[in-house]
Amino acid sequence: MAQTARTPSTVSPHGDTVPVMNAIVHTRYGTDPSQVLKLATVSRPAPADDEVLIRVHAASVDRGTWHIMAGVPYPIRLAGFGLRAPKHLNPGRSLAGTVAAVGRAVSTFTPGDEVFGTCDGSFADYVCATPAKLALKPPGVSFSEAAAVPISGVTALQAVRDHGRVHTGQHVLVIGASGGVGGFAVQIAKAYGATVTGVGSSAKLVHVTALGADHVIDYTTTDFASGEQRYDVILDIGGNRTLPHLRSALTARGVLVLVGGETDERWLGGMGRTVRALMLSPFLGQQLGSFIASENAEDLEVLAGMLQTGQVKPSIDRTYPLAEVGAAITHLADGAARGKTVVTF
Repeated sequence: MAQTARTPSTVSPHGDTVPVMNAIVHTRYGTDPSQVLKLATVSRPAPADDEVLIRVHAASVDRGTWHIMAGVPYPIRLAGFGLRAPKHLNPGRSLAGTVAAVGRAVSTFTPGDEVFGTCDGSFADYVCATPAKLALKPPGVSFSEAAAVPISGVTALQAVRDHGRVHTGQHVLVIGASGGVGGFAVQIAKAYGATVTGVGSSAKLVHVTALGADHVIDYTTTDFASGEQRYDVILDIGGNRTLPHLRSALTARGVLVLVGGETDERWLGGMGRTVRALMLSPFLGQQLGSFIASENAEDLEVLAGMLQTGQVKPSIDRTYPLAEVGAAITHLADGAARGKTVVTF
């Protein structure tokens, strides 16, 4: 006999019925996901007047997930993620799902809408988000594919379009082309008319070529700056190469965009190189810079259009269930991923 689906709930000390859900809970910082992330049953959130409640179908993992979990480099704690302990339920940020309820002041979405975007604590069955960081999921794009886009895709779009100012006829070098942001950057730069060279390890060059890169360079055997080719734009994604080395591969008036950086230094991480680039740039013909990506609905809508036309297609390396978020983060941190790592519900 068919049964009517019920909302999971529990009874509060006051005798009220309280809806509950499964969620990853993050109560202290640490570098080992198995020690600081736990699956638990928690109360389901209710949207504020200016929020929507989303039933999460998929969420994705990126380098920022690990940093939020670990709380390093330390300035990330000052950026609103919690000084001594994590501020939010869990380190998930990207999501795709179905709107379950809307606040009284929300007019842009209605229950049943399929959306993707960013929020705080996306590793949960339900989460509240603001419409300013959401867009409608394009038809024909899976929830897993859509969940891969918000953080990495928006970062890549802003790096290529706003800071690299890539246009037709340019030669663009993408360092870290096999990763989440890098994979989107290759495709977006191609969509803007550039000839793209992707840099990656030998094991990932086939993947970079499949993304649409015109040329590939194996950094384990070849120095991208050693040949005659000079690039109009270099996107260094999560790298740690020195500024002189990067500048030597640029044209005389080329643009270098530092998209993150990875070092073991807990106070500045890769930000020391960024500061030096910003200080040096005004005295050069070349432009050196970095940026912090802005999460916004307008850029999500741009990416939705590119997804629908096929200019951009998320490359998903592996998917994990909610209970294995820690394994997903470890897989990404180990550097083994080709493209995006996604958590499905």
